[in-house]
Order: sequence, then C-alpha cells, then structure tokens
Amino acid sequence: MELSAAQLFDFAKQADAADDFETAETAYRALAANPDIEVRTEARFRLAMMLADKQKRHRDAAVLFREILDEKPNAARVRVELARVQALMGNLGAAERELRAAQAAGLPPEIERLVRFYAQALGARKPFGGSLEVAFAPDSNVNRATRSETLGTVIGDFDLSRDARETSGLGLSLRGQAYARAPIDPNIDILLRASGAARVYRDGEFDDYAASFQAGPQLLSGTDRISLSGLVAWRWYGRKPYEFSYGLTGNIQHPLGRRGQMRVDGAVTRAKDRRSSLRDADRYSLSVGVDRAFTSSFGGGVHVSGLRQAARDPGYSTASGGIGGYVFVEMGKITTVLSAKYEHLEADRRLFLYPKRRVDDRYEVGISATLRKFRIGSFAPILKLSRERNASTIELYDYTRVSGEVGVTAAF
Repeated sequence: MELSAAQLFDFAKQADAADDFETAETAYRALAANPDIEVRTEARFRLAMMLADKQKRHRDAAVLFREILDEKPNAARVRVELARVQALMGNLGAAERELRAAQAAGLPPEIERLVRFYAQALGARKPFGGSLEVAFAPDSNVNRATRSETLGTVIGDFDLSRDARETSGLGLSLRGQAYARAPIDPNIDILLRASGAARVYRDGEFDDYAASFQAGPQLLSGTDRISLSGLVAWRWYGRKPYEFSYGLTGNIQHPLGRRGQMRVDGAVTRAKDRRSSLRDADRYSLSVGVDRAFTSSFGGGVHVSGLRQAARDPGYSTASGGIGGYVFVEMGKITTVLSAKYEHLEADRRLFLYPKRRVDDRYEVGISATLRKFRIGSFAPILKLSRERNASTIELYDYTRVSGEVGVTAAF
C-alpha cells in the first residue's frame, strides 16, 4: 500500500494522538526524507515537538530543529522552539543566542509574544548535564617558549636548555564539564559545576592538566541573571603540581533590547604556586562583553577585560588589559567563527636577573568551523586554527605560536 504525503501525515498524527510514539516517529522520519523541502520541514518540526513535549527527548528534538534551520535559517518559530529546548537542557547561553537570532529575523506578533514568554521562562532548567570535546591538537609551540637559544641577563647570556625553547608537538585535547542544579525557589538555584581540560603529548614533559569546581547561587531578577560562586582550581604541568587557587567569581547577564546581551564577569582569587612561593599572588579580574545578533544567521560581540596580579615578589606582579571580538556566520550546515584579541601586560618591577622590566603585547587571531553536515547524534566535527604572537621585553616570554584542533564537539 502506498500513501501520499498528506495521508502519511494524517497517519502519524493519529499514532501520536494514541501515544504510539514509535509508529509516529517512523512515519515522520519517512516524511523527513521527502525531496520536497516543505514536506520534510513540516515532518521534522512535528517530530521534534513530539519528542520534546511528550517524550522529553530534548537533545533529539534540538537536532531536528537545527536540521530545519540549516535549510531555512529564517524560520523564526523553529528558532524559538530550539531556544526553548536548549533552555530545558540547561544550555541557557545557547537558548539566549537563539532568541536574539529569532528577533533579528523579524517576528510576527504571535511569535513575538512567544519569545517574550520564553525569555522570561528560562528558569525551567535541566537539573544536571554536561558536555565533552575531544580533538587532535597540532601545535608549533606547545610550551609557549622563545626560539632563542640564549637568555640575556644582567650578568651575561645564559644558554637555554632544549625544553626551555620552542617545541612543537601533536597532542590530544580534552575538555569537559558537568553540572547539577538544586532549586531553592522559582527564581533561585544552587549551581554546582565541575570542569576539566587537558593537553596530552607523547612526551609527558609538556602535559597540561586543569580542573576546577564551583558552587553557589544563581538568581533570576526580572530579565537579569546573577550568579555568585566559590571556586577551587588545580593545575598540573609536566604531570607535576603547578598551581592551586581558590576564591570567588560572579557574573551578571543583562539583555540589551531584543537582539543583544551584556555580560559582566568578575573574580577575586588567591593562587599558590607549587614551583616558587615568590609567584604566590592575589588576582582580581573584571570583564565586560556585549553580544548581538545582526540577522538570524550572522552576529558577533566585543569584550574588554582587565587583570591585576599582586604577587609576593613585585617582579612577578602584573597588570594587564585587553580587548577582543568575534563574528559568527551560519552557511547552511556550517557555522564559522572568526575571532581576534589584543592584550597588554606590564610588570610592577624588573626582576633582578633581567635587564628590563617585563612589558608584553599579545595578539591572537583564530577561526573555527562546526560541520553539522557530518553530525553523529548530537556531536559534530569541529576545526580550529589560531595564531598567537607575544612580543615581550624579556626573551623568555617572547614567542610565536600556531595551533589547531581537529575533533568532535557537542553541536548544541
């Protein structure tokens, strides 16, 4: 027996109404393979709504909404629904980006009301979740070291050992996080977050591991979201303890009209250096960023930041400030991000051994692409390439680095 698209839609609708979700999903996925874009769009949308609302399969629903937007980026209702399921999965940042993109696309009045409702209702958050990214990471300068063979000092030039100079390598990059929420009332949660990152090389001398744990309240106040957390963090370098730090972090996110958002982040931490107590330091950081969607598939942002490090030895005490920006564009099933950053750093005093006080100018540019065309489940291939240049008055800190990553990441 052969059914027309209209008949198959009716069959799937009846199965859905009878809670025969397996049959309904089979019918909708058959329709999603139809060569007519309108037929497959409608099938994906209906299936995604069924998965999200009746089966709580939010990640599978998000994949379907993303597939529709790959072909029809101006489908405002679809983007709003994607924002909703992102919020239900706990991906509040992604949900807010989709809402800004939907506003940039232009919305009819009924969808405009829906956006306002979802923007106010992002408190319906997932109680726990996580993410993972794995990539091969070629790097021209894994230790961010100078290529000079000597180091100029006030008592003459010192020869630098091989491991103190620029070293290239192919490593494995790992990043992940997990979180859990405990609601206190509709507007307040206690958020627990654990995260980790590692760069692993065949020669463990340059392995770099980091882990952190944060816990604290997250408050919804009108359209603003305010977070405050206690922080503990560890870092190992060369498979040996390098630094332990603890302190407080906080951030405020505030919408700027329909398409933009401002974020303010601050932190006060105490760092204990495991290699030299002279580098033990109190750190104070503040950054302000603005993100904006210009269209449904094009947007960007800019941020400024400052960091004060007050170390036990004034020669290791520094003040730095930077500015950076990014733009993103969605082209079919590829999302491309271009970024650039400049940072200036100055030390309080000259270290006794060096002829000059440390002054750095660091430049970084990067490009990344997420290839959803080759997605497997909710993961997609990602490509990254960046170039970093640090021009310093101290040879030891003067370096150039080109690095890349080829791996997989969560697509949402």
